[in-house]
Amino acid sequence: MKKICLILCALLVVSGASGARRPAAVKPAPVRVACVGNSITYGMLVEDRERNCYPAVLGRMLGAGYDVRNFGHSGATLLNKGHNPYTKTKEYAEAIAFRPDIVVIHLGINDTDPRNWPNFRDEFIPDYAALIESFREANPAAKVYICRMTPIPHRHRRFKAGTRDWHHQIQEAIERVAASQRTGLIDLEPVLKDRPELLPDAVHPNVEGARLLAEEIYRALTGDCGKLRMSPAYTDRMVLQRGVVTRIGGRANAGRLVTVTVADTVRRAKSGRLRFGQIAASDTVTAGADGWWEVRLPLEEPMLSGVLAIATEDTVALYRDVAVGEVWIAAGQSNMSWPVARAAERAEARPTDRIRLFRADPTFADERGRLDSTELARLNRLDYIRNPQGWVSGSDTAAVEEFSAVAWFFGQMLADSLGAGVSVGLIEISLGGAPAEAFVSRRILEDDPALVDVLYDWRNNEMAQDWVRGVIRGNLEGVKNPLQRHFFEPAYLYESRVAPLAAGYDAEGVIWYQGESNAHNAELHERLFPAVVKSFREAFNQNFYGRLMPFYFVQLSSLNRPSWPHFRESQRRLEEKLHGWDNVHMVVSSDLGDSTDVHPRRKKPIGERLARRCLFQRYSYPNRFKSLETAQSPTVIDGATQYYDTVFVDFSRPLATLDDKPVRGFEIEAADGKFYPATGRIEGRQVILTASSEGPLRLQGTPPRIRYGWQPFTRANLCGVAPYRMPVSTFEIRVNCSKH
Repeated sequence: MKKICLILCALLVVSGASGARRPAAVKPAPVRVACVGNSITYGMLVEDRERNCYPAVLGRMLGAGYDVRNFGHSGATLLNKGHNPYTKTKEYAEAIAFRPDIVVIHLGINDTDPRNWPNFRDEFIPDYAALIESFREANPAAKVYICRMTPIPHRHRRFKAGTRDWHHQIQEAIERVAASQRTGLIDLEPVLKDRPELLPDAVHPNVEGARLLAEEIYRALTGDCGKLRMSPAYTDRMVLQRGVVTRIGGRANAGRLVTVTVADTVRRAKSGRLRFGQIAASDTVTAGADGWWEVRLPLEEPMLSGVLAIATEDTVALYRDVAVGEVWIAAGQSNMSWPVARAAERAEARPTDRIRLFRADPTFADERGRLDSTELARLNRLDYIRNPQGWVSGSDTAAVEEFSAVAWFFGQMLADSLGAGVSVGLIEISLGGAPAEAFVSRRILEDDPALVDVLYDWRNNEMAQDWVRGVIRGNLEGVKNPLQRHFFEPAYLYESRVAPLAAGYDAEGVIWYQGESNAHNAELHERLFPAVVKSFREAFNQNFYGRLMPFYFVQLSSLNRPSWPHFRESQRRLEEKLHGWDNVHMVVSSDLGDSTDVHPRRKKPIGERLARRCLFQRYSYPNRFKSLETAQSPTVIDGATQYYDTVFVDFSRPLATLDDKPVRGFEIEAADGKFYPATGRIEGRQVILTASSEGPLRLQGTPPRIRYGWQPFTRANLCGVAPYRMPVSTFEIRVNCSKH
């Protein structure tokens, strides 16, 4: 027995020894990632740099299977003849010796220095190609990604001295390098473009900015862009814009197939697969390297209720009770925000499910005191849509009464006119007090030699109206962060409302009622307003020849504010300049003003004037309304002609008066430069004016001027003929004195 035990023990020892000699599993070597760049890669100004610079954050995101190293060198240029070439730094030598499997290069910012780009720009592309090749020689299997540069905001000391323009040129050169060298291209500019507060010195990102860069680079390296993401406009009960092609887009994991289907019904089979009823349109697309995808579906036929399904291999987004119809954006300030419940025509709003409503919640827009820390943080995150309920039916009386009165009555007339099978979607993104510059994209502001100045010291910038600056100061009282965001800040409402909603979403057009916060400076507004129009069109991807998104705006009403006649005349000239080729149209509201209240209560006529103009211009809709041309205000043509003491003013359409009384509101400039009331009578499309005895017409020298409706609060009564009697705009013209 003892012998047997000894033998068993020996066998166990041998067995154990044999097991110990088995080769251990070989652990794969980590993927070597080299982050090549300048001080932004290095992490200059990032608190606790070694932990929070973007390469360190990227390393933690990628995990243990990766060895991510930081080879950033502050001040480095891509240009080999630049003032500090990256290829002559020790970090470059170390990066080559590292033999990385993945190389991420972010260079070019320092090449905007006037010592570099103006002199050696022609060598940028060859130098970049040589840098890429050096990493491929070190490791022929290396995957190389080059980055479009992070933004340089207007606050940079050399921004207007060349940096802005050279930055654009270098970005274009980087794109050419990526195409010619067949590298990956990571676009870091949009990551921080609308977050200037994350670039404290106008160059280097802070901790939060570095984290956002790491996340974008992580998405590029792994293709993991998160679950399917869509514009906030995508919810149940939404309205899709009908058309020959309807744009639907979003973000998914890179390379994933995305299938988009619009059908009347959907159900899930036992297998889990979706079973559609009658399909209106469907298409499949592959998400790009950055995760963005877009399809364009033929959705010409309207649909009152259906389903939109967006599916990838691991995610399905179903939007139910979806309509296909007409989508309009309502934007501007408080007169557009003014709700149905407070309008004079509240009882005339007829709730209906054929109108769907989406309203960006203003939340604290009307507050004039200090904003609390939660509100300030939300502003910095661009969290300024806040619509947890999504689209709501226009049959919801409470929702209707909270909605913009001008927009509702505009939509109500469209719904009545376009037929029972067409739904109307209204998206309200107006904000009380908002200046026009808040709706303009940062890029458009920065690139305009004049408009860029509205960005500088915007809290105290005298290009903004006094009371606007007062609201900003009150809201931000005691705030120590000099880069704190605010809803009246230039570009803010574009970045927080327009652009997010427009991402992969189509709309037919925009209705706009704004100007009260810009009426002190008509000359500046004449540059701002076209920039507003261009910004909306670029956001909604409709700023190209043949499809200029319609833009309808309301001229300011009348009010006892001295600058308003000049501003109304400026708006008239803007339409005269833009409407022919740029699809911009104006309606007049001066007859509906209130001498003491900036918020006239009569909103239905304004909404319906917009709708009639839209029906005539956009929908070519003459059948229901006879003589729809009368939905447009008569305009002055060919100036005015003087015969002795009589002046003849010709208009584009037959004339009448709003109250069937003699014409009021005309003035003629006399020899002393003053304006005196003129007596007028209507003959068809012409008004015949006679100067008063107090101010005889000048027959020599500089031609006199004629003004109409020039009082801040005007009782001028000239209009077009029935049935619509559209009022004539405030105007000023010179008289042709060649015939007398």
